[in-house]
Amino acid sequence: MSDDLADEGNAPEQRLVLLDEWDEKLAACYRGEYLHPVFLALKETISEFGIPIDPFRNLLIAFRQDQLVTRYETYDDLLGYCRNSANPVGRLYLYLFRLAGPERFIYSDAICTALQLTNFWQDVTVDLMKGRIYVPLEDLRRFDCTEEDLQKSHASSAARRLIEFEVNRTQQLFNQGIYLLSIVPPRARYEISLFIRGGEAILKEIRKHKYDTLQKRPVLGKGQKLRLMLQTFLRREGHSNAVSKTIVRPAVSQD
Repeated sequence: MSDDLADEGNAPEQRLVLLDEWDEKLAACYRGEYLHPVFLALKETISEFGIPIDPFRNLLIAFRQDQLVTRYETYDDLLGYCRNSANPVGRLYLYLFRLAGPERFIYSDAICTALQLTNFWQDVTVDLMKGRIYVPLEDLRRFDCTEEDLQKSHASSAARRLIEFEVNRTQQLFNQGIYLLSIVPPRARYEISLFIRGGEAILKEIRKHKYDTLQKRPVLGKGQKLRLMLQTFLRREGHSNAVSKTIVRPAVSQD
Protein backbone atom coordinates (compact mmCIF):
# COMPACT_ATOMS: atom_id res chain seq x y z
CA MET A 1 0.00 0.00 0.00
CA SER A 2 2.79 2.41 0.86
CA ASP A 3 4.54 1.63 -2.41
CA ASP A 4 1.33 2.26 -4.35
CA LEU A 5 0.80 5.60 -2.64
CA ALA A 6 4.36 6.58 -3.56
CA ASP A 7 4.27 5.50 -7.21
CA GLU A 8 0.77 5.32 -8.62
CA GLY A 9 -1.02 7.99 -10.59
CA ASN A 10 -0.74 11.19 -8.61
CA ALA A 11 1.65 14.13 -8.86
CA PRO A 12 4.54 14.11 -6.35
CA GLU A 13 2.88 16.80 -4.23
CA GLN A 14 -0.27 14.73 -3.86
CA ARG A 15 1.76 11.60 -3.14
CA LEU A 16 3.46 13.41 -0.27
CA VAL A 17 0.07 14.34 1.17
CA LEU A 18 -1.11 10.74 0.91
CA LEU A 19 2.10 9.43 2.50
CA ASP A 20 1.74 11.91 5.37
CA GLU A 21 -1.82 10.71 5.94
CA TRP A 22 -0.62 7.10 5.84
CA ASP A 23 2.07 7.92 8.40
CA GLU A 24 -0.60 9.36 10.67
CA LYS A 25 -2.61 6.14 10.35
CA LEU A 26 0.54 4.15 11.22
CA ALA A 27 1.07 6.23 14.35
CA ALA A 28 -2.60 5.75 15.26
CA CYS A 29 -2.17 1.99 14.88
CA TYR A 30 0.60 2.04 17.48
CA ARG A 31 -1.74 4.01 19.77
CA GLY A 32 -4.37 1.30 19.40
CA GLU A 33 -6.51 3.21 16.90
CA TYR A 34 -7.17 1.46 13.60
CA LEU A 35 -8.21 3.90 10.88
CA HIS A 36 -7.71 1.60 7.89
CA PRO A 37 -8.21 -2.16 7.28
CA VAL A 38 -4.48 -2.60 6.56
CA PHE A 39 -3.59 -1.48 10.06
CA LEU A 40 -6.40 -3.46 11.61
CA ALA A 41 -4.82 -6.53 9.96
CA LEU A 42 -1.29 -5.47 10.86
CA LYS A 43 -1.91 -4.86 14.55
CA GLU A 44 -1.90 -8.54 15.53
CA THR A 45 1.43 -9.13 13.77
CA ILE A 46 2.95 -6.06 15.40
CA SER A 47 1.80 -7.28 18.80
CA GLU A 48 2.74 -10.94 18.37
CA PHE A 49 6.26 -10.30 17.08
CA GLY A 50 7.05 -7.13 19.01
CA ILE A 51 7.73 -5.04 15.91
CA PRO A 52 8.58 -1.40 16.66
CA ILE A 53 7.31 1.46 14.51
CA ASP A 54 10.78 2.41 13.19
CA PRO A 55 11.07 0.01 10.22
CA PHE A 56 7.66 1.03 8.89
CA ARG A 57 8.33 4.71 9.42
CA ASN A 58 11.75 4.48 7.75
CA LEU A 59 10.13 2.98 4.66
CA LEU A 60 7.77 5.95 4.52
CA ILE A 61 10.76 8.30 4.79
CA ALA A 62 12.25 6.62 1.70
CA PHE A 63 8.96 6.84 -0.20
CA ARG A 64 8.80 10.58 0.55
CA GLN A 65 12.43 10.94 -0.52
CA ASP A 66 11.57 9.44 -3.89
CA GLN A 67 9.19 12.34 -4.48
CA LEU A 68 11.84 14.95 -3.67
CA VAL A 69 15.25 13.56 -4.67
CA THR A 70 16.10 12.35 -8.17
CA ARG A 71 19.92 12.40 -7.97
CA TYR A 72 22.49 11.35 -5.34
CA GLU A 73 25.77 13.21 -5.19
CA THR A 74 27.81 10.60 -3.31
CA TYR A 75 27.79 6.88 -2.59
CA ASP A 76 27.27 7.70 1.09
CA ASP A 77 24.16 9.67 0.15
CA LEU A 78 22.86 6.62 -1.72
CA LEU A 79 23.61 4.35 1.23
CA GLY A 80 21.63 6.76 3.39
CA TYR A 81 18.66 6.26 1.11
CA CYS A 82 19.08 2.47 1.26
CA ARG A 83 19.03 2.60 5.06
CA ASN A 84 15.40 3.66 4.78
CA SER A 85 14.31 2.05 1.51
CA ALA A 86 15.85 -1.43 1.85
CA ASN A 87 17.26 -2.22 5.28
CA PRO A 88 13.91 -2.03 7.14
CA VAL A 89 12.62 -4.91 4.99
CA GLY A 90 15.35 -7.23 6.26
CA ARG A 91 14.82 -6.10 9.82
CA LEU A 92 11.08 -6.79 9.57
CA TYR A 93 11.93 -10.23 8.22
CA LEU A 94 14.14 -10.90 11.25
CA TYR A 95 11.38 -9.78 13.60
CA LEU A 96 9.00 -12.27 11.98
CA PHE A 97 11.54 -15.05 12.62
CA ARG A 98 12.07 -13.75 16.18
CA LEU A 99 15.71 -13.16 15.27
CA ALA A 100 15.91 -9.40 15.68
CA GLY A 101 19.10 -8.14 17.30
CA PRO A 102 21.95 -5.67 16.75
CA GLU A 103 24.49 -8.13 15.32
CA ARG A 104 22.04 -9.73 12.92
CA PHE A 105 20.84 -6.29 11.83
CA ILE A 106 24.38 -5.40 10.73
CA TYR A 107 24.59 -8.28 8.26
CA SER A 108 20.95 -8.09 7.22
CA ASP A 109 21.49 -4.42 6.36
CA ALA A 110 24.47 -5.31 4.17
CA ILE A 111 22.38 -7.87 2.26
CA CYS A 112 19.39 -5.56 1.83
CA THR A 113 21.51 -2.64 0.69
CA ALA A 114 23.26 -4.95 -1.79
CA LEU A 115 19.90 -6.12 -3.13
CA GLN A 116 18.70 -2.52 -3.52
CA LEU A 117 21.90 -1.48 -5.30
CA THR A 118 21.68 -4.52 -7.57
CA ASN A 119 18.21 -3.38 -8.58
CA PHE A 120 19.55 0.11 -9.34
CA TRP A 121 22.29 -1.18 -11.66
CA GLN A 122 19.77 -3.53 -13.28
CA ASP A 123 17.21 -0.75 -13.81
CA VAL A 124 19.24 2.26 -14.94
CA THR A 125 17.00 2.74 -17.98
CA VAL A 126 13.76 2.08 -16.05
CA ASP A 127 14.69 4.67 -13.44
CA LEU A 128 15.66 7.20 -16.09
CA MET A 129 12.14 6.92 -17.51
CA LYS A 130 10.92 8.02 -14.07
CA GLY A 131 13.38 10.92 -14.06
CA ARG A 132 15.68 9.30 -11.49
CA ILE A 133 19.35 8.37 -11.51
CA TYR A 134 20.61 6.33 -8.58
CA VAL A 135 24.20 6.03 -9.83
CA PRO A 136 26.12 8.50 -7.63
CA LEU A 137 27.07 11.64 -9.52
CA GLU A 138 30.60 11.46 -8.10
CA ASP A 139 30.97 8.09 -9.82
CA LEU A 140 29.70 9.46 -13.12
CA ARG A 141 32.43 12.09 -12.98
CA ARG A 142 35.05 9.54 -11.89
CA PHE A 143 34.48 7.50 -15.04
CA ASP A 144 33.87 10.46 -17.37
CA CYS A 145 30.32 9.25 -17.89
CA THR A 146 27.44 11.67 -18.45
CA GLU A 147 23.71 11.40 -17.92
CA GLU A 148 23.43 11.48 -21.70
CA ASP A 149 25.59 8.33 -21.84
CA LEU A 150 23.04 6.57 -19.62
CA GLN A 151 20.23 7.54 -21.97
CA LYS A 152 21.76 5.78 -24.98
CA SER A 153 20.45 2.44 -26.26
CA HIS A 154 23.91 0.89 -25.85
CA ALA A 155 26.35 1.47 -23.03
CA SER A 156 29.47 3.43 -23.86
CA SER A 157 32.84 2.16 -22.67
CA ALA A 158 32.67 4.75 -19.87
CA ALA A 159 29.21 3.53 -18.81
CA ARG A 160 30.43 -0.07 -18.81
CA ARG A 161 33.39 0.79 -16.58
CA LEU A 162 31.03 2.66 -14.28
CA ILE A 163 28.59 -0.23 -13.92
CA GLU A 164 31.47 -2.68 -13.45
CA PHE A 165 32.71 -0.56 -10.56
CA GLU A 166 29.25 -0.47 -8.97
CA VAL A 167 28.73 -4.20 -9.44
CA ASN A 168 32.05 -5.03 -7.75
CA ARG A 169 31.25 -2.72 -4.85
CA THR A 170 27.84 -4.32 -4.45
CA GLN A 171 29.37 -7.81 -4.45
CA GLN A 172 31.48 -6.76 -1.46
CA LEU A 173 28.28 -6.03 0.48
CA PHE A 174 26.92 -9.48 -0.33
CA ASN A 175 30.25 -10.93 0.85
CA GLN A 176 29.84 -9.10 4.16
CA GLY A 177 26.19 -10.01 4.64
CA ILE A 178 26.64 -13.73 4.03
CA TYR A 179 27.93 -14.10 7.59
CA LEU A 180 24.30 -13.80 8.68
CA LEU A 181 23.79 -17.39 7.49
CA SER A 182 26.03 -18.65 10.27
CA ILE A 183 24.06 -16.95 13.07
CA VAL A 184 20.48 -17.88 12.15
CA PRO A 185 18.63 -21.23 12.34
CA PRO A 186 18.28 -23.48 9.28
CA ARG A 187 14.83 -22.37 8.13
CA ALA A 188 15.75 -18.69 8.02
CA ARG A 189 19.16 -19.63 6.60
CA TYR A 190 17.55 -21.17 3.50
CA GLU A 191 15.43 -18.13 2.72
CA ILE A 192 18.20 -15.62 3.38
CA SER A 193 20.56 -17.68 1.24
CA LEU A 194 18.00 -17.54 -1.55
CA PHE A 195 17.87 -13.73 -1.30
CA ILE A 196 21.65 -13.53 -1.53
CA ARG A 197 21.98 -16.00 -4.38
CA GLY A 198 19.20 -14.27 -6.30
CA GLY A 199 20.94 -10.91 -6.04
CA GLU A 200 24.30 -12.40 -6.96
CA ALA A 201 22.71 -14.12 -9.96
CA ILE A 202 21.56 -10.73 -11.26
CA LEU A 203 25.09 -9.37 -10.83
CA LYS A 204 26.34 -12.39 -12.77
CA GLU A 205 23.89 -11.58 -15.58
CA ILE A 206 25.16 -8.00 -15.65
CA ARG A 207 28.70 -9.29 -15.97
CA LYS A 208 27.60 -11.68 -18.72
CA HIS A 209 26.15 -8.71 -20.62
CA LYS A 210 29.55 -6.99 -20.26
CA TYR A 211 28.03 -4.38 -17.95
CA ASP A 212 25.65 -3.05 -20.60
CA THR A 213 22.34 -2.72 -18.75
CA LEU A 214 21.08 -0.06 -21.15
CA GLN A 215 20.54 -2.26 -24.19
CA LYS A 216 18.64 -4.95 -22.30
CA ARG A 217 17.54 -5.25 -18.70
CA PRO A 218 19.32 -8.26 -17.12
CA VAL A 219 16.77 -10.65 -15.63
CA LEU A 220 16.55 -14.27 -14.54
CA GLY A 221 14.39 -16.61 -16.58
CA LYS A 222 11.97 -19.10 -15.04
CA GLY A 223 14.46 -21.93 -15.54
CA GLN A 224 17.22 -19.96 -13.83
CA LYS A 225 14.96 -19.16 -10.89
CA LEU A 226 13.98 -22.81 -10.50
CA ARG A 227 17.60 -23.98 -10.62
CA LEU A 228 18.51 -21.32 -8.09
CA MET A 229 15.82 -22.52 -5.69
CA LEU A 230 16.79 -26.17 -6.10
CA GLN A 231 20.51 -25.49 -5.73
CA THR A 232 19.90 -23.43 -2.59
CA PHE A 233 17.66 -26.13 -1.11
CA LEU A 234 20.12 -28.93 -1.89
CA ARG A 235 22.97 -26.92 -0.51
CA ARG A 236 21.00 -26.42 2.70
CA GLU A 237 20.32 -30.13 2.99
CA GLY A 238 23.93 -31.07 2.38
CA HIS A 239 25.73 -28.38 4.37
CA SER A 240 23.41 -27.15 7.11
CA ASN A 241 25.66 -28.46 9.88
CA ALA A 242 28.83 -27.00 8.43
CA VAL A 243 27.74 -23.45 7.68
CA SER A 244 29.14 -21.87 10.82
CA LYS A 245 32.54 -23.43 10.14
CA THR A 246 32.84 -22.25 6.54
CA ILE A 247 31.71 -18.59 6.78
CA VAL A 248 34.22 -16.16 8.22
CA ARG A 249 32.96 -13.16 10.17
CA PRO A 250 33.80 -10.02 8.17
CA ALA A 251 34.65 -6.64 9.59
CA VAL A 252 31.75 -4.27 8.89
CA SER A 253 30.74 -0.86 10.15
CA GLN A 254 28.00 -0.71 12.76
CA ASP A 255 26.97 2.82 11.78
